[in-house]
Amino acid sequence: MTVPPREEWPKPGPQSEGGAVLTDVVLATFRLNARLMEAAQGLAAHGGLTAAWWQVLGGVLDEPRSVADVGRIMGVSRQGVQRIADLLVERGLAEYRPNPAHRRAKLLACTEAGYWAIRQIAVAQHPWTSELATSVDLDELRTTLSTLRTLITRLEEAGS
Repeated sequence: MTVPPREEWPKPGPQSEGGAVLTDVVLATFRLNARLMEAAQGLAAHGGLTAAWWQVLGGVLDEPRSVADVGRIMGVSRQGVQRIADLLVERGLAEYRPNPAHRRAKLLACTEAGYWAIRQIAVAQHPWTSELATSVDLDELRTTLSTLRTLITRLEEAGS
């Protein structure tokens, strides 16, 4: 990549106070995501899973779904979900079922072994989240959740 001299770099437009705060939210979210993924790896190990496997299984706990639907729900690429889904099926934690709505896009479903793994994780996760939640005001947690959901919706509507 060729980098032009600094005097030729484009100048960013002005940033509103809201834009600056949102930038800080994005940066804090990156840091939070890193810490949560570390914790998720440790928790997932209780069920013999990785955090990514746990995430994909989480997308089919309530009902079988297509790989594309799991990707949309979990906010990850269909290709990434497909790779993990194939591993989960290979290990007996999930299975593919026929999809009455689409002949080629099978449904991914959790098996008893998958539900058992998730239960093992929950046994460790519930006390962990309960303990962590004691250090944050419950109303603040609810506001944070609401704000995150709003940002997710806005970003998805914008196609970003």
